[in-house]
Amino acid sequence: METRLKNFKSPKTEKMPVTVGPYGQTQPSCFDRVKMGFMMGFAVGMAAGAMFGTFSCLRVGMRGRELMGGVGKTMMQSGGTFGTFMAIGMGIRC
Repeated sequence: METRLKNFKSPKTEKMPVTVGPYGQTQPSCFDRVKMGFMMGFAVGMAAGAMFGTFSCLRVGMRGRELMGGVGKTMMQSGGTFGTFMAIGMGIRC
């Protein structure tokens, strides 16, 4: 029991190491974070747009090329909108 207490170090005395990439990489810049936020938001928005766009276009009665155009348009609109909001959110966090 005494050897355990002797080798015990208080967590307050040790500092957490700073993580550095394999080639001395640093944290991404603010622009990189905003760009990544837009890309993630765009991907999520496209997926949501595919689901909601397909449902709404089928409900209206679209078929074939008209259906593909309507779903694609909804996907692009949803992706752009959600990507913009995610980019703004990441910009606020910088």
